[in-house]
Amino acid sequence: MPTIRRLPEALINRIAAGEVIERPAAALKELVENAIDSGATRITVSLEDGGIGAIEVVDDGCGMDEGALALALERHATSKLPEDLVGEGHALERVATLGFRGEALPSIASVARFTLESRPHDAEQGWRRVVDHGRVLEDKPAALPPGTRARIEDFFREVPARRKFLRTPRSEYAACQDIVRRLAMARPEVGFTFSNNGRRSLQLQRGESLPDRVVQLIARELQDNSVPIDLARGDMTLTGLAGLPTYNRGVADHQYLFVNGRPVKDRLLVGAVRGAYAEMLARDRHAVLALFLDIPCEDVDVNVHPAKTEVRFRDAQGVRGFIVSGLRQALATGDKRSAQSPDAGAMARWQQEPVREEPSPALRSIFEGRDWSAPATGVAEPGRAWHAGEGGTMAEPRGRAEEAVPADTSAADYPLGIARGQVANTYIVAEAQDGLVLVDQHAAHERLTLERLRSADAGSATARSQALLMPEVVELSEAECDRLEGIAADLDRMGLAIERFGPAAMLVRSLPHALPKADPHALLRDIADDLATNGVDGKGGSLLLNEKIEYVLATMACHGSVRAGRTLRVEEMNALLREMERTPRSGQCNHGRPTWVKLSMEEVEKLFGRH
Repeated sequence: MPTIRRLPEALINRIAAGEVIERPAAALKELVENAIDSGATRITVSLEDGGIGAIEVVDDGCGMDEGALALALERHATSKLPEDLVGEGHALERVATLGFRGEALPSIASVARFTLESRPHDAEQGWRRVVDHGRVLEDKPAALPPGTRARIEDFFREVPARRKFLRTPRSEYAACQDIVRRLAMARPEVGFTFSNNGRRSLQLQRGESLPDRVVQLIARELQDNSVPIDLARGDMTLTGLAGLPTYNRGVADHQYLFVNGRPVKDRLLVGAVRGAYAEMLARDRHAVLALFLDIPCEDVDVNVHPAKTEVRFRDAQGVRGFIVSGLRQALATGDKRSAQSPDAGAMARWQQEPVREEPSPALRSIFEGRDWSAPATGVAEPGRAWHAGEGGTMAEPRGRAEEAVPADTSAADYPLGIARGQVANTYIVAEAQDGLVLVDQHAAHERLTLERLRSADAGSATARSQALLMPEVVELSEAECDRLEGIAADLDRMGLAIERFGPAAMLVRSLPHALPKADPHALLRDIADDLATNGVDGKGGSLLLNEKIEYVLATMACHGSVRAGRTLRVEEMNALLREMERTPRSGQCNHGRPTWVKLSMEEVEKLFGRH
């Protein structure tokens, strides 16, 4: 029979350290969070070989004396929980700092060579303590400025299994950089310096505004392609920047979410962002944003995982509904912009051709056999030589221009300008006061149609129901049936009438009018899965059902819109432009593509070499 025995203290510490420190980026995160909690105004991070060789973090925070320095390297010793909270049953629900466990520093010291130096601002000298994989090597005074310096070397030297699974220096460097970017984004009042192998890649000044810090760390283009977020509901506040739907990415790595200043990667928040952009982005595109949610400490649990990147909310659906409604409100406040960054490949084609001494190959045929060495002596009919070869060399024009009549005096008040013509029966060319506007007529009308459906018919569409000739029996698990039965009344108000049919089945009697051809089995299973993951929103309706109806309305709008290839009269073009100016979110279609782009007069003049 196997014998149960106590493990050695050193082995216990290394096992516990694996939960907190699994790679250099995790150690760096703990050190930078400690520096922020110490009240630092300047933090300098230096890496060697992406953090695998060494990590050094220097700050100008409050510092520690000799006794505090030794205690900081003991497990479960911390200054983050005030004396009046220690011993109380709800102490962890009132944590306002980034760290609070007292595990990070001893965990680092258990799996690496860790040098910790610190000096309080009112002390004449500092103190130095070196711990190598749990063994104290040095403990003596040190000369350093006020603050703390922490250095990590020899990662997992005595834990070869863990070291073997470290990635390349490039990958580890990218992970460390992401950590610093997220923490720096949440603390614009703190200056950050970040370097790897002596090469500085990040230099942020302290005292910046939140939008400026976000733009610096995500992308400069976000400044002109975003809307500010500043909302409050009860004790919750939501701030940050949300990118326009047309300014999107193929992956979700440019979504930065924070709860009480803590960077998190929470599925509920990610789902809320996707729900807010549901009818504005294609399913394979992702929004670019930085959201900062502030919520009372007692309403959020940060003690879910040692990494502290996961959180749990007391009112999860209230938080989700707040984020979804807040983002939609911000994106629908009359903003008609589109991401105005023309494709570089397309713009590269608009270049001046070099001067040729001979005709280009495309036109060589009309010049062959002619002497161009001297000007002609006689007077020929203007343009005859050119038009003689026009039929064989020139394509039929694909654009249709309207006669340029003087615009009315109110033209200056039209942001999208006055229609001047149509190209390929697809794109409207308009002249604005400050440039040239190109409009995709189908994409623009698709958005306008959706907004009309939503405002005029979406409410009634969800309220009306389509009774089934024969009620459908949908077999589900008992737990899923319990969830659906709990919101049966709310679903009925949306047009979905269901009732319990035994312990493990539901009876569907009617479907929402907007979903007449929906499969009751698939619909109910999807809603049950949605409830298991997200519950219900603040108004008591299935999130997934709402999003399905929105998707159907978007599909109807697409099929009911002006198609590409349709010839429009100039009155119709101008009517379309004027409605776009009145409609929120008209800068992108239902799939996140831009509906219009503008070339400023300066850009147009550059195309023709006037600048």
